[in-house]
Parts: sequence; C-alpha cells; structure tokens
Amino acid sequence: MDVVNELWDTFIGDYAYAYLLPARPAPYDFPDSTINSTQQVFSAWRYEPATKYLQVQPSQYAYMSAWDRDNIYRQSVNLFLITWIFGLLTYFVFATLSYLFIFDKATFQHPKYLKNQIRLEIRQTMISMPIMSVLTLPFFLAEVRGFTKCYDTPDEGPGAWYNVMQFPFFILFTDFCIYWIHRGLHHPLVYKTLHKPHHKWIMPTPYASHAFHPVDGWAQALPYHVYPLLFPLQKLAYVGLFIFVNFWTIMIHDGEYVANSPVINGAACHTMHHLYFNYNYGQYTTLWDRFGGSYRKPNDELFQRDTKFSQKEWKAQVKEMEKMVLEVEGKDDRQYDPTEVKKNK
Repeated sequence: MDVVNELWDTFIGDYAYAYLLPARPAPYDFPDSTINSTQQVFSAWRYEPATKYLQVQPSQYAYMSAWDRDNIYRQSVNLFLITWIFGLLTYFVFATLSYLFIFDKATFQHPKYLKNQIRLEIRQTMISMPIMSVLTLPFFLAEVRGFTKCYDTPDEGPGAWYNVMQFPFFILFTDFCIYWIHRGLHHPLVYKTLHKPHHKWIMPTPYASHAFHPVDGWAQALPYHVYPLLFPLQKLAYVGLFIFVNFWTIMIHDGEYVANSPVINGAACHTMHHLYFNYNYGQYTTLWDRFGGSYRKPNDELFQRDTKFSQKEWKAQVKEMEKMVLEVEGKDDRQYDPTEVKKNK
C-alpha cells in the first residue's frame, strides 16, 4: 500500500498538503536551485521510492508542507481516503459492469427479491464503506510504516519460488480464516446484529457484494491484512490481491452460475448460502465447508437456463428458505417486491 500512497501523494497529496498545511520558511538555501527563493521552505524529508519497479520523482510541492510524506497523520488521512474512494470506484464500476453484462435480470421476478433492493444494497454499502475504511486503516498504516513482512524485490523475499507460491498460500490462508470468521458470524449471539444486514438479500445482485454491516465486512477482510503481518508478501502482490478480493466478492454475487465445480465456491455455492443460510461459508473453495460439514452442493437446476428460473425451482427454494428464516431469525421482516409478474406466477 506504500506504493499506492506514494502515487496518491505525487498526483494529489503534495499539492493539497502544501496548500492546506504549508511549511515554515527555511533558514537556509533550498536544495533545489530551480525553486524561486520566495518559495523556500524548511523540510528535512527526502524522497525514497516505495518500490524499485516504479519511481515517480516528486515535484517541489512534496517539500512544501509541514506534514511531509513520512508524517503519520498525513499517511493516516491518505490511506483512509484511498481505501474509501478507490473502494467506491471499484464497487460502482465493476458491480455496474457485472450488473449490465453478467447479472441475469430475470432475478427481479424471483418471489424473494426485495422491494427497491438495488437501492437498499447501495445505501447499505455507502453507510458501511467509510467505517470499514477507518477500521482497515491500522493495517495499511502498519504496512506503509514497515511493520509487516512485505518486501519489494525477489532478493528481499524467501526466494524465487516464493514469488509464485505466495499466491496459493495467500488464498489457502484467507479461505481458511474467512470460513471460520463467516461461520462465527452466524452464531446466534452476533448474527442478528452483525451479519443479518448482509443476509437481507435472499437473491443478491452484484451491488450486494459490499452491502455489509461495517464490522461484518471488516471482520471478513481481516485475513487479507493479517497475512502480511505473519508471512512474507511482495508489496505489489499485496495491492493486486486486495483488488482481486474485491472482484471476487462481486463475482460470487452476480447470479451467473458458470462454476459448476465441487472445488470452487462460485456464485452458485454462494447463492445456496444466501437462500439457506447455514451452508457454504467459504470464500474461494469448498474445502473447509466439506471439512466442517457445511457444504451444500448447488441444485443442478441452477445450471440450466430452462430450469434456473422455473416456477417449480422457485417454489422449492421459497419453501425451504422460509423454513430456514424461522429457524435462524425467528421471523421474516423483509419487504418483498409485489410486482405484477410475481402476482401472476
């Protein structure tokens, strides 16, 4: 994340902080002779690139703020804004692309699709994202300030082999941790407070991907940030994997059931979770659900166009889902969409 923070400062932060928090005048000549003497300021900060793979020389404004780039308050503000703004951009751009080109709009006719559901999903996301960004901030700050095992070049890591193996290691570790965190969020003591807001969506759209209670979303993201505290991780891989995680979260809510696999926990498996609550807690694979006895194979009907949205399949889903709601929540307080299509089903 220090690489992203550096780019943010280069193109946005340096100018903003120089204007909002200008440095005091320097008691000596400024080291850059191209700067006018009236602009000379006091700054002990010197540029050191965050990575050897990408170097962008800072402008004069990088030296003109009382909060230099190494200032912990400046880094905290930066990382909060980066996490929040780029989280929103990722969410709206890719959830919208998924909605336009992948998501099957026939889902709107499902009897358990909510009234104004997309608007509600987006609203929940807008409320949660800034809070999740604050909760995530300490982990990104630890990485930027050198308290993790993130490394830059291969010679700084465990070896060339690890540059490849870090990816499956990361997936296995986070998949294991998320399974148990997610399963824990279904415990009766915490479910209704923390996890029920995400289970409001029985038939989710891509916009449900980040529509969590903020503590729920933060808790399920913890393994991604704990990994580099415990194990080496190349810093650009850290950024790339964090982006991948957000993409995957959108993909398993897109309602397109293409991964009819006993191993991959795709959209079909996750639909089983939203419909029937106590199954398929995993994020990427079905491994830990199988180990924990919570795996449920997606209905074969979901992978066939003529049966995926059939009235027979929907009635079967509704019958079991309503039974599970009574078991897990006690009552169903959702407001479903009474469209004419549903009235005539």
